Amino acid sequence: MSPLLAAVPLLGLVLGLVPADRAVALSPSSPGPPAVSSHSGAAPPAAGWVYPVGPPGGPVEVVHGFDPPARPWLAGHRGVDLAATAGTEVRAAGPGTVAYAGPLAGRGVVVIDHGGLRTTYEPVAPSVTVGNEVGAGEPVGALEVAGSHCAPAACLHWGAREGERYTDPLALVGAGPVRLLPLGSRTLSGDPPPPPSPPSLPPASGGLAWPVAAPRVTSPFGLRVHPITGERKLHDGVDFATACGAPIRAAAPGRVTDAGDHGPYGLQVTVGHGPIRGTPLTTSYSHLSAVAVTAGQWVGAGQVVGRAGTTGLSTGCHLHFMLMAAGGVTDPVPWLPTHPATATRAKGPPRGGSRTMTD
Repeated sequence: MSPLLAAVPLLGLVLGLVPADRAVALSPSSPGPPAVSSHSGAAPPAAGWVYPVGPPGGPVEVVHGFDPPARPWLAGHRGVDLAATAGTEVRAAGPGTVAYAGPLAGRGVVVIDHGGLRTTYEPVAPSVTVGNEVGAGEPVGALEVAGSHCAPAACLHWGAREGERYTDPLALVGAGPVRLLPLGSRTLSGDPPPPPSPPSLPPASGGLAWPVAAPRVTSPFGLRVHPITGERKLHDGVDFATACGAPIRAAAPGRVTDAGDHGPYGLQVTVGHGPIRGTPLTTSYSHLSAVAVTAGQWVGAGQVVGRAGTTGLSTGCHLHFMLMAAGGVTDPVPWLPTHPATATRAKGPPRGGSRTMTD
């Protein structure tokens, strides 16, 4: 995860379903491994649904329960972790169609569409392919350790999302009553909060230089449905169309604070610039194919910091450009020179013939 955005992971904006006995955070207040509790499965599984590991009707060991974030853009636990050993057969919890099966951010993931509801299973070595029809209890893969939430031990992270609502998957198997919890407040009333307001914006002349040549926006900053995961979340930067291997340049002079692999962001370079027009700024450049700088190095505006690529959670070569202003994530475009390409999404392929890509 990006060091810039440890608090800006994959997100949900609307209400999630939370079991009545989980209306508060489940994470222990003291450091250490998560407590393991036993879910007895006293309530019979809902018709047509089974546990994805262990006995189809339970019991299972819940290592980490459903714990939605305090704010839509913050970290949270949008599923449950079920104890199991590496190599354990992972089953479809209900009948549906495989919507995704393959690697995502260094771990194997299977997504099943149940018609308005999607369930996810990770880390899994898939035994199914996209388009396969599966029934409840049918194998979809084998549990892996790489990418486990319980490392060095294995466990299955099982998630569920109905429309735009994250739900506790244990409710699918009759784990007890559920009630709606606004993810933005962890209370039982009120509307989810909006995304964070950006700091006061600079003049239209900007303050940063373009990080790519002939910039064209393929995905703007703001809430959207992720093109790979199908989740509605905050897109915490701007995607620029660019050919694979194209030079990526520092938007302003500054010192490289980090350069390396950051999971979903792939190869990423982060540069601290200090105050620009009175506001401390930090920029980052993600999904690179190669890094051209090292942490601690001073770079000038326009200096090449890496090459465009498609590492991490990405559909193809492009630049994911992020900006932190006064410590908060914000839309980079108002800080860049005025350019007509920033007003609309790209309508054609970038130079070189590649189709428009995003993350």
